[in-house]
Amino acid sequence: MKSSTVETKKNSLVPITIIAGVFFIFGFVTWINGALIPFMKTINELTEAQSYLVASASYISFVLMALPASSILNKIGYRKGMSLGLFVMAIGALVFIPAAEARTYWVFLTGIFIQGIGMTLLQTAANPYITIVGPIESAARRISIMGIANKIAGALGSIIFGSILLSGIGDVNKKLSTVSEQEKEVLLDTMADSVVMPYVIMAIVLAVLGVLIRKAPLPPVEAEIEELVEGEVEKTSIFQFPHLWLGVLTLFVYVGAEVIAGDTIISYGISLGFPESEAKFFTMFTLMTMVVTYGVGAILIPKYISQGTALKVSAVLGILFSIGILSTTGFVSIVFVAALGIANALVWPAVWPLTLNGLGKFTKTASALLIMAISGGAVIPPLYGRLVDADRQELIAGGMSALEATPIAATGSYWILIPCYLMILFFALKGHKIQSWK
Repeated sequence: MKSSTVETKKNSLVPITIIAGVFFIFGFVTWINGALIPFMKTINELTEAQSYLVASASYISFVLMALPASSILNKIGYRKGMSLGLFVMAIGALVFIPAAEARTYWVFLTGIFIQGIGMTLLQTAANPYITIVGPIESAARRISIMGIANKIAGALGSIIFGSILLSGIGDVNKKLSTVSEQEKEVLLDTMADSVVMPYVIMAIVLAVLGVLIRKAPLPPVEAEIEELVEGEVEKTSIFQFPHLWLGVLTLFVYVGAEVIAGDTIISYGISLGFPESEAKFFTMFTLMTMVVTYGVGAILIPKYISQGTALKVSAVLGILFSIGILSTTGFVSIVFVAALGIANALVWPAVWPLTLNGLGKFTKTASALLIMAISGGAVIPPLYGRLVDADRQELIAGGMSALEATPIAATGSYWILIPCYLMILFFALKGHKIQSWK
């Protein structure tokens, strides 16, 4: 028995390592949005709400493509599906070249959307695979390890792209209001061109990885079929699993909260008066707190605490840290935003196994629905942006200067996080246990 267990671990080590590499890739691409948002805001002269469409363009693809991606994977398998996803992401990166030349926002958003389609294929393959490649009880541990790869990549991406795209952005913003229209166009065109080379390099790397992963040894896995309890009626539809739909809603609000914590923190820091040379590191703070918490989760789950307990603690911390943001200002408030990484880290690893447990033959469809829930990142961050814009205008109308109104509006609008964490807490306490609509 012991020999069999060791052999199973050895057999799963290679595919787990490969999937960790996939998580690294879409972590890198996803978390550069924190630098792209203030960059796009400047070169395209956008409002706060408009700038957060960067996140929307990326995450809305999960709604449109999750179910088609599931069908594609059923036909061509995990390995070819991930390879295709990488090639699609490379195409999206290349779209940034004409977008920069034209300095046209919708073209940039198109490139981001195409990359989102590729990431949908990767996510739809990788998340259920890593969930069911081993025992369901330890799934949160495996996903935590994936999260470490994802967030380390995100931290690297935010620093690298922050250094490239946000260099001198403060000076550019100051000059825009004083220079002539012709000089302004030259300034913005020059700044827009800085995005071309990084995305050309990204496209080449993604295409090479797409070729390599075609030969990757990924054995097929399937979810276990649940045996019927005596007297239980066999379920024939995914609509008969209330805990699934509550899990989808939980992931929807969670991804929205996670994206707010990672993608708004640079813009928030700049609004509080921090120079871009310092603010570009703020996303890394959020992601590093997540990495540390993932590591703790990988050690503690399931030996010391259950997946459900980890989710409860995460939700409570999210509520407390959100209150902390609203109650403070300056660097302390930034610290509370970054601390949301602690609250967020174990939500995704816990929600997936708690939601997929017991779904049997419906696991693939349920996985696609959970991937669609990533669209919370397309909806909730722009709502935050709209709140900031509305609050700022209201404060200015009341006689406050724009310089004073912006940080107050940006801080106060973080209240949107509290209902998100309340939903996560409900799922942790009760939602995942609801097996019937009766």
